[in-house]
Amino acid sequence: MSLRQELHATPELGGQEFATARLVAESLPVPARFVNSTTNVVARVGGPGPEILVRAELDGIELREETGVAHAATNGRMHACGHDVHCAALVALVRAAHRLRDRLPAPLLGVFQASEERAPSGAEEVLKDDESVGAVRAAVGVHVHPEIPWGSLGADPGTVNAATYGFEILVEGRGGHGAYPHTTLDPVLALAQVVVALHTMTGRRVDPLNPAVLSICCLDAGSGENVIPSSARALGTLRAMNTDDHERLRKLLHTVVSQVAEAHGCAGSVRQTRDEPALVNDPRLTLAVRRLAERAGVRLAEPWRSCGGDDFARYGTRWPSVMIFVGLDSGPDFVPAGLHNPFFMPPDDVVGQVARAQALGYLAAVTRTGGGLTP
Repeated sequence: MSLRQELHATPELGGQEFATARLVAESLPVPARFVNSTTNVVARVGGPGPEILVRAELDGIELREETGVAHAATNGRMHACGHDVHCAALVALVRAAHRLRDRLPAPLLGVFQASEERAPSGAEEVLKDDESVGAVRAAVGVHVHPEIPWGSLGADPGTVNAATYGFEILVEGRGGHGAYPHTTLDPVLALAQVVVALHTMTGRRVDPLNPAVLSICCLDAGSGENVIPSSARALGTLRAMNTDDHERLRKLLHTVVSQVAEAHGCAGSVRQTRDEPALVNDPRLTLAVRRLAERAGVRLAEPWRSCGGDDFARYGTRWPSVMIFVGLDSGPDFVPAGLHNPFFMPPDDVVGQVARAQALGYLAAVTRTGGGLTP
């Protein structure tokens, strides 16, 4: 079984990628470090000097796979965001760099990062480890995407992914019998009204030309058809491309939850579960990627951005960084399906395209940071 297929068959959740990390480490041609006793795996290739960091992600998500492929997971977890592809590609890049280690224009630091999908962020753990990243001079990430045409790369300067805020809403009331709602303070009804009110925020408080989105993705309340519970809970995500919009919407979220719940005689509160900055591509590094892609005969996609979020953005707060997107749309054997969809299954052939994009990002970072190559 190929490494990509083996990774896809054994997904693990963020912070629990023990078998995945071991498998990746055993597949590398150089000794690997486990960062801060976590499942983050770091491998360095090349001589002395500042490194170019190239990141892939280890974790899957909680989702029952419906692709039907022979190597699909059956444990309620799934690589539904392409992380298995990214890891297999980065292993291939590290192997290639090892063969060329005496001729590399700069050392390559392969970071197989844990917990991209869950808090605490794996990127935060990597950035705390100066032994691994103290000499890094630029960072590169690559991600497959089903909205970009097959065979093309998306590499655009500026903000390409939104700032993200994950949250849990708790509405507390007074439970009782479903036949006597007047004797209760119904948190389910209050939460339902909170959800409706929240979905009006982005459309009425943000300039329509500035992308922003709020989604409630999980509701949890009650235990029976005739029991009004004492509390109700929801999980959601808030995303905005503009930093000012993001901050304003976060504050408004707390206000709406509190005041709508209060109007129903309940108490509403919000707990932060995740907070990531916007992902901003360095203009000079991105231009170098685009020039190298054109020289290599790789087609560039039309300008593309999304309200997706990625903790790769944290690397960009320390070094010049670029996120490159690799297209899946209309690819061979690719059944149209979005990210985090149970039918999402990139073909194995895209592993090579991701590795090529990672290599282009690495070479572009060499030129961006004075490595002596001409883009």
